[in-house]
Parts: sequence; structure tokens; C-alpha cells
Amino acid sequence: MTPAVTVDCGAVLFDMDGVLVDSSGVVERSWRSWARRHGIAESVVMPLIHGRRALETIALVAPHLDAQAEWQVLIRQELEDTEGFRAFPGAAALAGSLPLDRYAIVTSAPRSIAVDRLRRGAIRVPAVMVCAEDVSRGKPAPDGYLLAAERLGVPAGDCVVVEDAAPGVQAGLAAGMRVLGFTTTQPAEAMGAATWLVPDISCVRAGEPVADGVRLTLTTPRR
Repeated sequence: MTPAVTVDCGAVLFDMDGVLVDSSGVVERSWRSWARRHGIAESVVMPLIHGRRALETIALVAPHLDAQAEWQVLIRQELEDTEGFRAFPGAAALAGSLPLDRYAIVTSAPRSIAVDRLRRGAIRVPAVMVCAEDVSRGKPAPDGYLLAAERLGVPAGDCVVVEDAAPGVQAGLAAGMRVLGFTTTQPAEAMGAATWLVPDISCVRAGEPVADGVRLTLTTPRR
């Protein structure tokens, strides 16, 4: 059995979808419907949807469309469709065990969807949450993670990012942070140079409080 790993940091910065909540069915149904409506092959769209803001995905696959208008359509679809949605087991307990000034959520989702999904999953809404509207560049740019660290007052290099998709891993590393990757959405080989890999949030525990920070224990780490 792989020994557990202890990680000390100043703050934990969570992605949301694929990390705290399982919204994959909702997101994928929404994008497939959108692709069919515009006559775009799903094989072109689907590999690009995880970890990115919808604005960036639309710009990549359909630059001729009004990305803001199309984004609003996708938001409405995802707010109305909750079939199969769930919080990952252990997510609410882990978030609830962390000091409010020591964790944040950095998501590519708009704030309306982020708050709705956290509340549906009975996950505490943190004091610091950076959403799609809060940055001019989404993941894989580091802007969201750097903004979260700034708002928490924690040096970027003392933060640990928790991600499930390659663009988010790239964003965390570009911000100078360590990255804990989950293989809930993409396979391990897609997670690039993530510092650690575990299957999901059930493998993460909050340890005893440490001075000016958080202690996490990772069970069954792959590296």
C-alpha cells in the first residue's frame, strides 16, 4: 500500500466541478445540445469543455458566434438541468473542516452556477470565490488562482491547488503553486506535472491545525 502523504500549506484553492461536485452529466448534455444546435461536431467540442470557461471554448470552436450571448444560453441550460448532479462524498465535510480564511474556490463556472451547485451539494460557500466573471483570462492562465491567493492574503507559493482537468493543473503550476490532481474527469496522464495525484476527494483529509495554515493528509497517492 502506498503510504499517506502529509501536505502543509497556507491555503487550499479548490476547483469546483469534478473536485467538489459531480456535474459532468449536466455539463456534457448542455454542450452536446449546443454543438448540435450550431452544427459543430461533438468530437471537436467535447475535448475542450472541461476546465475552461465557456467563453474560451466557444471562441476556440466557433469564433464567428457571439460568445457572450451563447454563454448565457449555456448558463440557463445548466441551471435548469440537475439530473445526476451530486456532491462528491466527503466534499462537504472537508470544506466545512477548513478555516474560512484558509480556503477558496476558483472555478470556470459563472457565479450563479457555482453558488447553486454548492448549495445543492450542501457545501459551505467560502468567503473567497473566484468565478468566470472575475478574471479576464480563464484557465490555463493563472489569473484566477493568483487572485484567490491575493484575496486570502496568502503567498502564491504557499497555496495548494486542487484540480481535475489539464487546464486547471496548468493554471495552478503557472501561478507558482503546488497542485493536487484528481482523476475524476481526466486520466492520470492528462494531469501533466501535477505535484500529487489521487483518485478523488475521499482520499483527502484535513489534519490537525497548523500555525498560519492547513495540514492535509493524502491517502493512496499515485505520486
